Amino acid sequence: MTPIVRFLPLLAALLGGCKVGPDYARPAVATPAAWKALPGWKAAEPADRQLRADWWTLFGDPQLDALVARADAANQTLAASAATYAQARAAVREARAGLLPTVDLGGTANYQGQGGGNRTITDPVTGQIVTVGGSRRTTRFQVDVGAAWEPDLFGRIRRSVEANRANADAALADLGSARLAIQGEVAINYLALRGTEEEIGIVRRTVAGYERALRIADNRYRAGVAIRTDVFDAQGQLASARAILEGLERTRTALENALAVLVGTPAGDFRLPPGCPVAAVPDVPASLPSALLERRPDIAAAERLVAAANAAIGVERTAFFPSLVLSAGGGQNAGGLGSLFDTASNVWSLGADLAQSIFDGGARRARVAQARAAYDRTVADYRQTVLVAFRQVEDQLTAARVLARQQALLREASAAADRSEATLLNRYESGQILYTDVVIAQATALNARRALIQASIDRQTAAVALIQAIGGGWQSGLQTPDYKMTSDQPVT
Repeated sequence: MTPIVRFLPLLAALLGGCKVGPDYARPAVATPAAWKALPGWKAAEPADRQLRADWWTLFGDPQLDALVARADAANQTLAASAATYAQARAAVREARAGLLPTVDLGGTANYQGQGGGNRTITDPVTGQIVTVGGSRRTTRFQVDVGAAWEPDLFGRIRRSVEANRANADAALADLGSARLAIQGEVAINYLALRGTEEEIGIVRRTVAGYERALRIADNRYRAGVAIRTDVFDAQGQLASARAILEGLERTRTALENALAVLVGTPAGDFRLPPGCPVAAVPDVPASLPSALLERRPDIAAAERLVAAANAAIGVERTAFFPSLVLSAGGGQNAGGLGSLFDTASNVWSLGADLAQSIFDGGARRARVAQARAAYDRTVADYRQTVLVAFRQVEDQLTAARVLARQQALLREASAAADRSEATLLNRYESGQILYTDVVIAQATALNARRALIQASIDRQTAAVALIQAIGGGWQSGLQTPDYKMTSDQPVT
């Protein structure tokens, strides 16, 4: 075993080999200085406003908080992403193991016999009868220890570790993207469900009003002061409202079932009791455009895939260089257990295997070209991801501002429609107008009420989408500038 020990310093000295292939540098992307949807804004101090990591709590609904917690713990999409990340981490460990030698231990015991039983023959010289033959038995014991190692002279294994580590980082970023998407989906479905419940309440009150209007029309017809078509119009209006109510009940059930899947529960076992509508619309601070490259998990994943593709080029280029495998072995070989570990029973060997491909018809160059093309594709995907991210933030900033103004206008329209409906119904009761005018006013008022509720849902959905677009809530201690208005325009 002593020669093996002497051989180890030589093996360790070979660890200082070089790494072929390009070293990684993040691809350059065009980054705007500010968001065009935020005129009049300027950079604020990092501590001016902070969007918490648990951003859904900004809606102030404990039921929503509980649903997000359940989704984080039991959503199967997140479980699959977590398993993918664990698999990627294991691949890193497997690749890193290639930097170390492999050691094998083995032992054998061999018992061998030859020949059969004794027999008598006549000696041809003396003429005497003698006994000859008999069996021969041999026993051998052997213990072997062997080691083999391929020094990473040109960085093939280290580039592989680099690529696998980048893939693991990308898988972790994908897990972050999946978590942010699931959290946003839970919030959007929950807010839509509460908004639908509010709409159901309004339509139910409207149905009650239509029933009262039908009684008025029927009483006036029976009294001979109204025509029969007034009753028909009132009946049609009431049936339409009831049909709307049925559709809203179906929508609520579908949203409840969607939440069941998100929290990892069979739809048949999930019940969400009716609750109060969520009125809050969070004030979402927008980060600097340059910060988006660090905050968005999908951008991080795309960038890490570029790094992995870059390392893959180095792996393919090492095929142009020779490979060296060093081996060493030792053991004990004896005919009995008592002498197995005697010095005379020592056996050992050292070996080196050097190989180099001389001609392959251009296969190695083709593989390097494939790796470079794959790298170029990941760079393009990365830049496209960044462009889409900038567009999404711009879209949601615009949506937040426009929807705030729309909601204010729809609130005025709904109030005006309610007043018109009440006025025309009173005039109809006094016989001043036809019921057709009441029907039009009732339809207008109902549509205005529903549009106002939908505007509120749209604003909340836009707030969630904006939070997702900027990469989620701020982590504790994160120091990244945001924006604030210099004018008195409210942040929406």
